[in-house]
Amino acid sequence: MGFDLALIGPIAGLVILFIVLAIFFTFVPVALWISALAAGVRVSIFTLIGMRLRRVIPSRIVNPLIKAHKAGLPVTINQLESHYLAGGNVDRVVNALIAAHRANIELTFERCAAIDLAGRDVLEAVQMSVNPKVIETPFIAGVAMNGIEVKAKARITVRANIERLVGGAGEETVIARVGEGIVSTIGSASSHTTVLENPDMISQTVLSKGLDSGTAFEILSIDIADVDIGKNIGAELQIEQAQADKNIAQAKAEERRAMAVANEQEMIARVQEMKAKVVEAEAEVPQAMAEALRSGNLGIMDYMNYRNIQADTAMRDSISKVSNDKSDTNEPNA
Repeated sequence: MGFDLALIGPIAGLVILFIVLAIFFTFVPVALWISALAAGVRVSIFTLIGMRLRRVIPSRIVNPLIKAHKAGLPVTINQLESHYLAGGNVDRVVNALIAAHRANIELTFERCAAIDLAGRDVLEAVQMSVNPKVIETPFIAGVAMNGIEVKAKARITVRANIERLVGGAGEETVIARVGEGIVSTIGSASSHTTVLENPDMISQTVLSKGLDSGTAFEILSIDIADVDIGKNIGAELQIEQAQADKNIAQAKAEERRAMAVANEQEMIARVQEMKAKVVEAEAEVPQAMAEALRSGNLGIMDYMNYRNIQADTAMRDSISKVSNDKSDTNEPNA
């Protein structure tokens, strides 16, 4: 059975047409264009082709545009596309504009886009403007004037300030400022019992300082959630001071003892030196007496009298030593 060559041309044409249509419908989002027309949003098919050429995903622009149009927001496709090309989240910006419109919050597309490009969640900010957020601080310790440590935990109710979202400080700054206010309030209290009896004085004092200045939030209230007693810091400081004074006194006493020992050693050295000189002098006495006998300056009777005096002195020393030993022996019996 032969194959009709006349059918090759039409089949090839159909294949080529199918490939062209497949490429066309892949490159041109016809379904998205039909959806926009059905929603009442006029978008040119050439605009969608231009998005493809600019490497913009058309669905990321057209779907938020349809959403904004149904919500009655005057948003153009050029605004959405420029925000997309700048790296913003188009869908989140449109959702934030719709939420602000429903809540009667004045918010323009330019400000909303600027907040989104600044890295903040603009939709969360709008929701926080309607439904305030509660920020809970950790336990913050302060020391009253009587030296007792007081720990307090606060709950801060804040509302987003859309006007200051760009360039305004975040939650960390609010927590730090509230912590500083709590510490200063506790420190100015005369006693820890004053803080325990009136914990609301902390919140009133801190709230009156305008801590939300320069931040992206507006502080609505500051409530003290818990108050606890910590250490007796004053007593610990006194103990540490007393220990330091004791160590200083011991060091000075050790210095005086060392000086006394040094003086005693010096006196002993001097006494030993004097004894050595005496021994040396006594050693020269026999030589001097012999010289005096040879020269005739000392007679034999004088020498005998000298020896008798030495003997009497030795006898008195021995008698006194025996008397002292007897008195020491008899003293316990008495």
